[in-house]
Amino acid sequence: MEVFKKILIGIAFSPNLKANLFEAIRISNMFGAELVGVHVGEKTHDKEEKLQLLLNEAPDLLTPMHTIWQKGKPVKVILDTCHKEAINLLILGALQKENLYKYYVGSIARELTRKAPCSVLLLIKPSVLRVPCKHIVVNGLKDEKTKETIKTAFRISKQLACKRITIVEEISQAELDIKIVSDDISLRKATIEKSRIKKREDLRVEKILNEIDCKNTTLKIQSIFGRRGYSIGHYAKIKRADLLIMNAPLKTGFLDRIFRHDIEYILSELPTDLLIVK
Repeated sequence: MEVFKKILIGIAFSPNLKANLFEAIRISNMFGAELVGVHVGEKTHDKEEKLQLLLNEAPDLLTPMHTIWQKGKPVKVILDTCHKEAINLLILGALQKENLYKYYVGSIARELTRKAPCSVLLLIKPSVLRVPCKHIVVNGLKDEKTKETIKTAFRISKQLACKRITIVEEISQAELDIKIVSDDISLRKATIEKSRIKKREDLRVEKILNEIDCKNTTLKIQSIFGRRGYSIGHYAKIKRADLLIMNAPLKTGFLDRIFRHDIEYILSELPTDLLIVK
């Protein structure tokens, strides 16, 4: 399976436009993908001129960029363009805890990550000059989508020449039979129970890894007991990961509402660049 063949970049004339655009161009060239730009708003001579000046400065695109100018509501325009152009990666610029850009990290990003028919990449630290990706963190939670997400992480790591991947298994405290640790006996029972669950989860992930070429990659499997979404985001932050890769949110019923809570934590306080795989 090819990873990304057609990429959409949201063009907002913000201070980060140049860095976002340069990142999108590099990613498109790495994957041999076609790049489409969409600006939600009026097409003017000044905007066209500004965009062209940036493209003149940018690395050469292997395939010329196609730009779409469309008035309307941001989510609808972007989703319609994703469907119409058969996009398989949507790139959005975002900043950590920056009120001016809550536009992207807030409700719009949440809605797009849930409704986009493709993978979504949120950039919080775009750079005009390429910053090598040295560490990718990917979720290893028990979910039918996890196998493909881990495979995608390895494909991407090869394209980015990233040699280090950590697979994080988030395990809910609710899985432990020991609810309260109050003495040495309950502590010992909790420790044994955690070891048993960790071994079970490691075996599940190792089964997925048996189908993947892991050569030339420094690989770690990390089990964390804690709140789903919070745990992996915190881990990616303290380990200074360059890219966090997650399954796409579920779309139906009660589990959908649970996942919304989890993904909202990560979106509201992005620890690093975030790729949500669909």
